[in-house]
Order: sequence, then structure tokens, then C-alpha cells
Amino acid sequence: MSLEKLARFLIERHPTGKFAEIGVGFNFRVALELKNLGRDVLVVDWNPEAVKKAKELGLEAYVDNVFSPNLEIYRDAVAIYSIRPTPEIVKPILKLAQLLKIPMYILPFSLDSMPRILRLENYGGLPIYTWKPYEKDI
Repeated sequence: MSLEKLARFLIERHPTGKFAEIGVGFNFRVALELKNLGRDVLVVDWNPEAVKKAKELGLEAYVDNVFSPNLEIYRDAVAIYSIRPTPEIVKPILKLAQLLKIPMYILPFSLDSMPRILRLENYGGLPIYTWKPYEKDI
């Protein structure tokens, strides 16, 4: 699976503005690809070591807890995304998107179940769950 494909997907849907990656861990490929393509991106994780490494790579990075997020971090974001989030943080990520009123995209582990409110899109073989504030919730 080409994670860089997710960067192209995000740029196609949001030609301008900043992206926020939630739960980056130590997988910086998509954020770095977005940055290399000239886009603003910030990454967030609860692990200070992951945030430190992200900063060393030149990324804007913050320690934050998605269960009680600091909304100020995300104020300039046009969309949030997460790559293979653990099941327990999917709903808090969705809640964050709803609070911010911005689209959310999740690239899941293959067998993870997702909240029914999310729509599954296939982007060149890449399964991406989406939620957009301007679409009617199902």
C-alpha cells in the first residue's frame, strides 16, 4: 500500500490549507509527502518522543490527547486525517472533526470496523473512510 497516495487524495480534495495528522506515531511518510508537495501540515501524538522526532524532521508537531484535545492546535486546519488509528481513538477523532467542523479521513487497519456515520471511499485501491460536515449524516 502506497501511503503517499493518501497525500495525493488529500490534496485533490483540499487544494489549499493546512492538514492535521492525528496519532502520527513514528510514521511520518504522509506528512513529509504533503510537506514536500508544498502543503502545510501539522502532526499530533500523545507520545513526546514521536513529537520530538517529527520536529527533528522539520514538521510542525504537538503533544495532544485526542480524548481531551487542545482545539487551538487545529484552528488553521482544513482537514484532519489519521493512518491506521487504534480502534479506541477513532470516535474521538470523529468528535474532534465534528467540533472543528472540518472533514476527517481515516486510513484503517484492514479489519477494523468504523462508525457507521463514515463513508468508505476507494482511491486507487486505498480504502479511506471519510466524514464531511457538509454532508448529511447517515
